Amino acid sequence: MVNVLCCAISEDSFHQPHLVKPSCSVFFISSISIRIQHCTTMGVGISFLIALKATILFIFFLYLKNLTYTFFSLPFLYASLVDFLVSIASHPSIDLPILLGKNPDGTFPIWSFLIFFPYLYFVRLFSALRRLRSGEPPYTEVDDGLYVGGWPASPHMMPPGEPAIVDCTAEFPRLMEFSGLPYRCIPTWDTRSPQPADIESAVKWAIGKRQLHRPVFVHCAYGHGRSVAVMCALLVALGITEDWKNAEKLIKQKRPYIRMNALHRKALEEWSRHRLSTPKKH
Repeated sequence: MVNVLCCAISEDSFHQPHLVKPSCSVFFISSISIRIQHCTTMGVGISFLIALKATILFIFFLYLKNLTYTFFSLPFLYASLVDFLVSIASHPSIDLPILLGKNPDGTFPIWSFLIFFPYLYFVRLFSALRRLRSGEPPYTEVDDGLYVGGWPASPHMMPPGEPAIVDCTAEFPRLMEFSGLPYRCIPTWDTRSPQPADIESAVKWAIGKRQLHRPVFVHCAYGHGRSVAVMCALLVALGITEDWKNAEKLIKQKRPYIRMNALHRKALEEWSRHRLSTPKKH
């Protein structure tokens, strides 16, 4: 992250603003992508990373304000305040994904876009750049008719067979192109875990769709954490694996870059102890 700060607020850029190049913004997002992968593995979640981004934006605000560019500094101030709010609401001790206002049908109300657009559009841009960098398939079939993957930003990112969708994101909308497909949303912050009750609810719903011989697609932002936790539970509930640990191994064999964290595993342990779903083969 030091290289990001150097790009954004180097000494030369303070004294010679024309030296700040447009490419810095892309470099900024690309660098954060690398750090998020590292920090997720190390157990540092979205609240810390978004707070760091908010701090950088606030520094930009102060920089422009000190140059008497007050009008141009205000968007940076607003974006930093939005990010600080998101960082607080996404902290594990609070965990309030309802803050963004995502509806059960996957849409966002107008007020949410008006208030949170700096964050909502940043995560979309970040997602697009990260996918370009990774080259990972948008989805993976882990068992017959069961798919796990990232947010389907276009129709070609959707698995075949008009699948039922389990959406584990709080930050991405369901596209209009998919409005005719069965849909279930359990909004969850990135790097956080769905609650055991939400996992159970999604699993029961997905089992019902599989009984109708419809494919099921479970997705989060990238198909690495939130969606993998739900898919692990679904594989157990369908009797495909004995427990979530074996389910994780099965998924990792087919989608190598998954990375569940301690929160995902804790939720699965609790779900395993109290689950209500009856195991059955599909």
